[in-house]
Amino acid sequence: MTQLDVMYRYSAAPSEATVMALSRVREVYGVRAVRVDEAARTVRLEYDATRLSEAIIHQLLRRTGLDVTERVALSAPPDPPPAPAPTPAS
Repeated sequence: MTQLDVMYRYSAAPSEATVMALSRVREVYGVRAVRVDEAARTVRLEYDATRLSEAIIHQLLRRTGLDVTERVALSAPPDPPPAPAPTPAS
């Protein structure tokens, strides 16, 4: 089992029907957790990558009626390597 997390931002507050549909996404085999942060307008899903792909997860969210606008990076990109130290002039 390979567990992955993916987070999406949504624009409009979900309706009651959308919230009910989101709660049913957890029932999909391979989805381990669904977390909604209403203040940040994000939804985070933990899923088994051996069973589902990110494209399927995105499609599941869209089918709930949630207005997904973008994927949110969960980690910052790595820092660039340090510049080489200048060599002393001889």
